[in-house]
Amino acid sequence: MVMSRTLTVFFISLQFRLFIIIKTVTKMKIAIVGTSGAVGQELLRVLDARNFPVDELILFGSSRSAGSTYIFRGKEVTVKELKHNDDFKGIDIAFVSAGGGTSLEFAGTITRHGTIMIDNSSAFRMDDDVPLVVPEVNAEDALVRPRNIIANPNCTTIQMVVALKAIEDISHIKRVHVSTYQAASGAGASAMSELQEQHRQLVNHENPTISKFAYQLAYNLIPQVDVFTENGYTKEEMKMFNETRKIMHSNIEVSATCIRVPVLRAHSEAIWIETERPVSVEEAREAFAKAEGVVLLDSPEKKVYPMPLDAAGQDPVYVGRIRKDLTNPNGLTFWTAADQICKGAALNAVQIAEYLMKQ
Repeated sequence: MVMSRTLTVFFISLQFRLFIIIKTVTKMKIAIVGTSGAVGQELLRVLDARNFPVDELILFGSSRSAGSTYIFRGKEVTVKELKHNDDFKGIDIAFVSAGGGTSLEFAGTITRHGTIMIDNSSAFRMDDDVPLVVPEVNAEDALVRPRNIIANPNCTTIQMVVALKAIEDISHIKRVHVSTYQAASGAGASAMSELQEQHRQLVNHENPTISKFAYQLAYNLIPQVDVFTENGYTKEEMKMFNETRKIMHSNIEVSATCIRVPVLRAHSEAIWIETERPVSVEEAREAFAKAEGVVLLDSPEKKVYPMPLDAAGQDPVYVGRIRKDLTNPNGLTFWTAADQICKGAALNAVQIAEYLMKQ
């Protein structure tokens, strides 16, 4: 009896010591490149809110941002200038959100010593040797990264594929038509400020400042996100076509129309899908209710449905307005809303890092 009690105490003590060791070794050295931007700021918030194990945080920025300071978990962190040197030696993961040009220029510098680069730009998304990852859909792709780069998809694609995965699991999706209603946040913090300033100016009968977009966004819709390509679709619309196929490992066909709307933060999407077999509204609701990363808001009789105002600052992809397509027996249509800066960028990147840690 004494021996049994002694062994029990020993194993409890051993488990505790192993727990302490595991907690210690999973603490990591993390970098953020592009801290001053909207996504960089959201990365700081998400890392803290999700209690991500950061032993040391290093912040990088342009020469203009270098020297500025940010508070992370009660400690002041000074931004270092991003240079071609050995500053990334010993860094485990670098979250990079400083634009495609910076990503292309510094990828070799960042990954040279084994740092995993989780990139938020479009620079590497369609490269065959760079995984394009949404953890709820294809997390395991992050384990095969020949260049030590993992690409974060476009915000509109992330939002859509999280919802599509729920239906794909019960019947293959052959075709998607989607119209996006994209907030000013998709063009960065300065675009959000411009929208707010335009409203103030117009209320005061002043000429609105127009800089971030081709036209005034306040009280308006702009049927263009990114530049037009030769086929008449914008680059944003083509991203949704190409990225969805890569993420879902599918021959799914996607036709998108992307629209900028005078919403400050959080994108919305109206989505029509055609499945291989008919999927009932009830079956779809059940699938969405069980899906990882999805919150079902679908009680139209009570005026309960997703709206960008409610999605702003939140983690999930909200789904509602689920109904049968009147023109296709195998068709469904639904509406989604999600925070572009959070799930559409920073949160998705952190979830990739969390998955890697678990592996």
